[in-house]
Amino acid sequence: METHSSSSFSNIKSYLQALSDTPNRLSRRAGSVSTSFEETSRVRARSGGDMKRSLRWYDLVGFGVGGMVGAGVFVTSGRASSLCAGPAVVLSYAIAGFCALLSAFCYTEFAVDMPVAGGAFSYIRITFGEFLAFLTGANLIIDYVLSNAAVARSFTGYLCTALGISTESKLRITVNGLPKGFNEIDVVAVLVVLALTVIICYSTRESSMLNMVLTVLHLVFIVFVIVIGFTRGETKNFTEPGDQNHASGFFPFGASGVFNGAAMVYLSYIGYDAVSTMAEEVRNPVKDIPVGVSGSVILVTVLYCLMAASMSMLLPYDMIDPDAPFSGAFMGSDGWRWVSNVIGVGASFGILTSLLVAMLGQARYMCVIGRSSVVPAWFAKVHPKTSTPVNASVFLGICTAAIALFTDLQILLNLVSIGTLFVFYMVANAVIYKRYVSVGVTNPWPTLSFLFCFSLTSILFTLLWQFAPPGKPKELMLGACTAIAIAVLQLFHYMVPQARKPEFWGVPLMPWIPSMSIFLNIFLLSSLDRPSYVRFGFFSALAVLVYVLYSVHASFDAEEDGTLSQKNVELVKESIEV
Repeated sequence: METHSSSSFSNIKSYLQALSDTPNRLSRRAGSVSTSFEETSRVRARSGGDMKRSLRWYDLVGFGVGGMVGAGVFVTSGRASSLCAGPAVVLSYAIAGFCALLSAFCYTEFAVDMPVAGGAFSYIRITFGEFLAFLTGANLIIDYVLSNAAVARSFTGYLCTALGISTESKLRITVNGLPKGFNEIDVVAVLVVLALTVIICYSTRESSMLNMVLTVLHLVFIVFVIVIGFTRGETKNFTEPGDQNHASGFFPFGASGVFNGAAMVYLSYIGYDAVSTMAEEVRNPVKDIPVGVSGSVILVTVLYCLMAASMSMLLPYDMIDPDAPFSGAFMGSDGWRWVSNVIGVGASFGILTSLLVAMLGQARYMCVIGRSSVVPAWFAKVHPKTSTPVNASVFLGICTAAIALFTDLQILLNLVSIGTLFVFYMVANAVIYKRYVSVGVTNPWPTLSFLFCFSLTSILFTLLWQFAPPGKPKELMLGACTAIAIAVLQLFHYMVPQARKPEFWGVPLMPWIPSMSIFLNIFLLSSLDRPSYVRFGFFSALAVLVYVLYSVHASFDAEEDGTLSQKNVELVKESIEV
């Protein structure tokens, strides 16, 4: 017992000493990205088997489209329109898509340079260290599980529409003894999650083929919905509400409503992040990843905007059903009820594809976190026959099914998005740091100071936008914040040279694009409601507790045993097949 206590104390002491040397450690990480192939191989060996490189660019585009289209339009667009943006929800999708594209550029540079599973966790770990990586990775996994449970619950609703059942409660069991919001047992959602878990455990390649089939069928229904909306809808619905007592115009809730709507629909773009987690299974990362990630975001943004416009033309914003905006538009129309059933079928396909991709992504996040020893290495195991992270897939699949079983859709939707925005914000910071800091060559403090000042200015702008009373003083203060942010960015651009250029693919217009991503993610974070921040604070505190009580000891023990020869640097660039 004394030996174990002494070892634990020594581990914590070593960890505290490491924290005191943060800038130097960050610099060493940034400079070691291209020189640690042996460490990468050693860490990947903790998974047992290897993930097969079987995916091409069209697989990634298919995963991206399948992962994003479905959940967003068919789950959140109705609420974003009726409660936040009105007909201007079209612009909400465009803003969210632009923000996602900027983040996608940052993800792509890392994924090409480090084609390993794990996505944001791997990128932040190699740049900012284990603790921040674990904090962001844990929140992102929680977001995945909660959003997947929400999407699984919505599948039941659209399945009812496809079958012509008037209410989804007929497929759910109500338990009167449970509190409201947790008293409707959804067995269908559970069966769907468990079935997809079995599929993703079997084979990534077969999962891609299934995703391709479902995505193509889903796109056919999407084109059908767009055509119906533009041919049967009326342009006057863009400006006139159903009830004349409600606010009229294209912006009934003002500019703030557009951005609030963008924050709500941003959940729709979480799919491209799942694509980046599959980099370890891509045949030619240099060519396939940029096309797959960025291409899917652009394509999906166009589809979202067209569908939002179609929805807004079908009905005035104050008459849109928040829970079933498209199918609800035809439920009361004589001779058009069949369209509602068709939309239900199409939405069901879309929800299945988005679930499939998201569950693939969350399992790979957990697998790589397991490789780092901050959670039990059991999660890192890759099955030698299927070449998939079976343990992580099964564990997260069961968790998702358990939550989807009894938790109401609206409760789940209020709990997601903030973790995703936080992770995207961290990746944008990481790509700037990686470009401008190199071991033994550059001082990390100018870059760290810029990131701090730019984030602080963005937060100040956001607070003024949200809480300052309207008027000329507010406009002047917002203008001053904008001028300061641009000045800080320009000063950094001219005063601090880039320490390294990407060998294969890099974010263009550095550091403007990742800086814009930082600002937009902070701005969208301010639009989320209080329960989102409560959830983020609770799970972040829980992640810190797990890290202090378990992860610190496990990680240092692994390092002492020789498993990790250089802490926080092992998930790095491997040889790239051209």
